Amino acid sequence: AARRIAGWAKREGLAERVEIMGYCDGELSVRWIKGVGGRVMNLLAKGSEKHCREQLRQSPEQHRQNVAAAIGHARKARVAVNVYLEDWSNGVRESFDYVFAMVQLLRTLPVERVYLPDTLGLLDPEGTTRWVGLMTATWPDLHFEFHGHNDYGLATANSLFAVKAGADGLHCTLNGLGERAGNTSLDEVAVVLEDHTEFKTHIDVKRLKEVSRLLELFTGLRISSNKPITGENVFTQTAGIHADGDKKQNLYESALTPRRFGRDREYALGKMSGKASIEMNLRQLGLELPEEVKKQLLDKVIELGENKELVTAEDIPYLLLDLMETPEGKSFQVVNSVVVSTTGMSATAAVKFRFRGEEFDAYGKGNGGYDAFMKALRSVADRFPFEIPLLEDYVVHIPPGGRSDALVETVITWKNGLKTRGVDSDQVMAAVEATEHMMNLLDLQAKGHGKRKKG
Repeated sequence: AARRIAGWAKREGLAERVEIMGYCDGELSVRWIKGVGGRVMNLLAKGSEKHCREQLRQSPEQHRQNVAAAIGHARKARVAVNVYLEDWSNGVRESFDYVFAMVQLLRTLPVERVYLPDTLGLLDPEGTTRWVGLMTATWPDLHFEFHGHNDYGLATANSLFAVKAGADGLHCTLNGLGERAGNTSLDEVAVVLEDHTEFKTHIDVKRLKEVSRLLELFTGLRISSNKPITGENVFTQTAGIHADGDKKQNLYESALTPRRFGRDREYALGKMSGKASIEMNLRQLGLELPEEVKKQLLDKVIELGENKELVTAEDIPYLLLDLMETPEGKSFQVVNSVVVSTTGMSATAAVKFRFRGEEFDAYGKGNGGYDAFMKALRSVADRFPFEIPLLEDYVVHIPPGGRSDALVETVITWKNGLKTRGVDSDQVMAAVEATEHMMNLLDLQAKGHGKRKKG
């Protein structure tokens, strides 16, 4: 993996941007890094006397000699070196003489940058200001970077104060990934620095949500829906009074506007919803309804919310079908289906669809049961007056307890921005139900139920 990353970086002219961790192990780390095409080593040294003596079982003098030797081997191999002072936040407070001697050594060696990790996430903004400020004032000629951890939920705040105390750089991760409570979150820091300092990060914040979601898919680790900047619900208004304020000169808007991040404002539906919440959701769905129907819809949403049932914007068309008693009911239905998955062979699906009163059969093969179903659906795509969107994300919620007959919820996010869900004891059928909802919603939009809005 390291070789592939280094190779890609070289082709893109970014080889010096890939930094690989190395250790005080003579030439071993240097040879390995050089062998995979790396050009920069981040040398892990000890930033506290306690770590030096207890973990390495070395005296401070021995450790400094090993650090100097590792740096010498790296420079001989033409590998640039940065140095991590692990557990620095403890060391600078409890054994400053140790830290002083280590940094005094580093300033005499060919070291590019010195990293200051708050390894256990112990600092607060006041402490960060004091101790980072001490480092930058004592060695103004060195390049220091702050490496925060979020154990107290202070990583973003600490990073802001580290910059104000003179730090030259910050270490962040996408989605705040990292040990325990994670590292400093890149998206939060990028926006905080832009809005609360004179510094510019040159990060395209419109791409943050897209990259965050991609990382979720790669890692399987989901961020909280209310996580600042990239959370699913951070641009969702819940209270009806807030939705009303948005209609009246955006009274509840700050510098953190959804359009700044390439996103849209959404309006939650539930017992706190008001008329404005309903109208905003209808507008986003491209629907305009009589006032009487809007009131009926609001009453139904509040009723469901009081019963603690989740109501989403995608549920509105189905609530409308009930309220308006439209004779056609659901225009798209999966009448019946047989989905078979086998070991060592492609899954197959045989499906009977009904669309606007006409029934037809379809067949598909795929890499799994749901993939086979979608292949069957796409094989008859020419029968629909709208394009079937691609799937972007697929989340299955399985209740704890181990019951094989328990209901599962499947939530599918589509490339066109729709999100639909299905519930069934069978995971594939839950996904089929979510797809059925998507198809009905698209047809409702295509027909302009009520009165289609422009734009």
